[in-house]
Amino acid sequence: MKKNVLIIGAGGVAQVVAHKCAQNCDVLGDIHIASRTVEKCRAIVASVREKKSLKTDVTLEAHALDAMDVEATKALIEKTKAGIVINVGSAFVNMSVLRACMDTGAAYMDTAIHEDPKKICETPPWYGNYEWKCAQECKEKGVTAILGVGFDPGVVNAYARLAKDEYFDKVTAVDIVDINAGSHGKYFATNFDPEINFREFTGVVYSWQNGQWQTNSMFEVGKEYDLPVVGKCKAYMTGHDEVHSLAKHMDGADVRFWMGFGDHYINVFTVLKNLGLLSEQPVKTAEGLEVVPLKVVKAVLPDPSSLAPNYQGKTCIGDFVKGMKDGVEREVFIYNVADHKEAFEEVGSQGISYTAGVPPVAAAMLIASGEWDVKQMVNVEELPPRPFLDILNRIGLPTRIKDADGDRALTFS
Repeated sequence: MKKNVLIIGAGGVAQVVAHKCAQNCDVLGDIHIASRTVEKCRAIVASVREKKSLKTDVTLEAHALDAMDVEATKALIEKTKAGIVINVGSAFVNMSVLRACMDTGAAYMDTAIHEDPKKICETPPWYGNYEWKCAQECKEKGVTAILGVGFDPGVVNAYARLAKDEYFDKVTAVDIVDINAGSHGKYFATNFDPEINFREFTGVVYSWQNGQWQTNSMFEVGKEYDLPVVGKCKAYMTGHDEVHSLAKHMDGADVRFWMGFGDHYINVFTVLKNLGLLSEQPVKTAEGLEVVPLKVVKAVLPDPSSLAPNYQGKTCIGDFVKGMKDGVEREVFIYNVADHKEAFEEVGSQGISYTAGVPPVAAAMLIASGEWDVKQMVNVEELPPRPFLDILNRIGLPTRIKDADGDRALTFS
């Protein structure tokens, strides 16, 4: 059954979501894009029309919305008759948008854990501080809420579930590795909202090991990975959203997240942090102006969406999963490789936005078909992975596996 889609947010990921919804609007329905800056929404609408992404003739409209305003969000959901809300705005608006969905009955999805602007890197499991508190209400009201359905979190959660279901009798470790081997040509930039990006790396690094939460500092633990296509890359253990849910759902397996960083990024990040420029706490200038250093840094860095035209290279993101099968230890690497240039040519965004924006559309298609319309709150690893990964294979994010039998594409239909 077709369901109208309301996309909240107007950055690079929202642009990907809009294009992919348009390419699959025969399965979905009307498409509405909302943000505080309506001009950005209109630019996305223009991009979709310019690239002739609409598969069928449906409504495609831009709207002004402050997503922190629950009543305004509810009104827009009702006005647009949206059956599915894809929240790819700032993580600060998650709980407001979720509340609007619970009150109107629309299905909800996001791509990151909610964040409180006044707090950084909260105690685990982070989901338990916010979204999971609404799980019972979602179930009572029959509202589908799929949390963290980007790539990481999201697709990597599905990879972990697939490995658990089909490749192991017992999983002992899940190491999620995210390598961006691309280059945007700027002196320094972040691929997502700089404020969210830096907040992720300035707090405690939490991992789930030996049946309990472990803590480290950023860039304390690193290792070299030799990955398909992108080759040898240095990655560092980093705190990340999916660790907080997989720690609960992988039957006690160790769960760690590793992200690739070059020396230049680490040097610039370290200087900014040591100078106090990544602080979210207000300071006063000599002129008496109160400013938040992190917001100043965000203001002077390139807009992540502006990186897309010149981005070159590829990403490789996947799960190294270890465990036992038929009494024998084994390891598999389930992964995807995406190309920045190909992403830009198709939807006008770079590869990082592409990998984050395609999965929620696949999830929306499964909600529309009923397969993932579960009428309760779930993380991705609680859902059957095959239909999700099958759609991703077809709409732009194919899955591969590398193990003792070689490196090969996976099919799910």
